[in-house]
Amino acid sequence: MQFKIPFKGSRADGVVRIKQMLSEHAAQIKENAEGVKTEWNDHVLSFEFTAQGKHILGTVTVNDNEFDIYAKLPLTLRLFEGTIERMVESEIKKLAL
Repeated sequence: MQFKIPFKGSRADGVVRIKQMLSEHAAQIKENAEGVKTEWNDHVLSFEFTAQGKHILGTVTVNDNEFDIYAKLPLTLRLFEGTIERMVESEIKKLAL
């Protein structure tokens, strides 16, 4: 699954916003996912976790005015790509305005 979400701001602004979101939602993330790993390499966040027994990994590349999101989903979740995309987009738009 890959999609882009526009936002107003620079790459540096976007990285700060993603880091803030992860920090603010840390308790909720731990409650819903296991084995959460995140690693920043410049403006690219690599992530992986297991939720409801499903392993998910991917990246968020932060560019000027745009988040480029890629996630490798298990086959059983691919049926819900549209729903997952809308949920992620909704959360990111909250912090990207």
